[in-house]
Amino acid sequence: MGFGVSSFRFIIHYTLNKRGEIDRMKYKLICMDMDGTVLSDDKIVSEENLKAIKAAHDAGMKMAVCTGRLFANAKVYADMFGIKAPVIASNGAYIKDKDSDEVIYKSVLGREKATKIFSTINKYDISIFFNTCDAVITNKPFDERNAYVRMNKDLPKEQQVRLIYTEDMMKAIEEEGDEILKCICIENDIEKLNKARAEIEAFSEFEVVSSFKNNFEIMCKGVSKGRAVEVLTGFYNIKREEVICIGDNENDISMIEYAGLGIAMGNAEERVKEIANYITDTNNNSGVAKAINKFI
Repeated sequence: MGFGVSSFRFIIHYTLNKRGEIDRMKYKLICMDMDGTVLSDDKIVSEENLKAIKAAHDAGMKMAVCTGRLFANAKVYADMFGIKAPVIASNGAYIKDKDSDEVIYKSVLGREKATKIFSTINKYDISIFFNTCDAVITNKPFDERNAYVRMNKDLPKEQQVRLIYTEDMMKAIEEEGDEILKCICIENDIEKLNKARAEIEAFSEFEVVSSFKNNFEIMCKGVSKGRAVEVLTGFYNIKREEVICIGDNENDISMIEYAGLGIAMGNAEERVKEIANYITDTNNNSGVAKAINKFI
């Protein structure tokens, strides 16, 4: 946990009420990353986190899940919270109210960009996954350790992610292209991964971030969690300084920078901690709950 400079930096976000006390209800929206943040390393939401999230919601806070995961899977976790909350999915490419059919924002890669990505990346022989709001498309068999594969085994059919394995990726892109939101590339050979990423970054029409050390994710230019939080604040008519964002990885940086109060997890990457206003405990020690209890 960081309580040096970070502890000083967060205090400037506060105002004092008439009694000279810190006004904790200045904030109106909390946006929380999932993996490495709300979820433990075992992909569990702790009871402490659940209790704090529910208490903040009941106190009038708006809450949003903000994740690189696709919407259908993120919604399963969001439902566990027992609150009304929109989901920012696919690193900000898709925002939807989980309790209605209202899509608040959507930015698709589409067939042409998806084809360009696949043609560029495929020669590196790394794992390529295209995501829609409810499906994952890949040209390599799904590993049984894949998070979506494991979760599908315990979910009713209507909550499962569609897993599309095909040897003809171009045909799948043609069929699903209008709904493709994001591409994720995974490779344990970091040198190979970085070469592929550099080639994609050389194009001008893509946004590229990482959510784990062995991957990079590709969206349309301008798509990010930070931009999605900005869209959501406009939707709710909430000011930037009234927003708290909590995350741990590179794909969370944009929203932590955007927020009135940006919080890094104790397990966050160093560059995330460096730009955060405050550092809470780790994801395995209910750092989200501790941050909510401290600031709300």
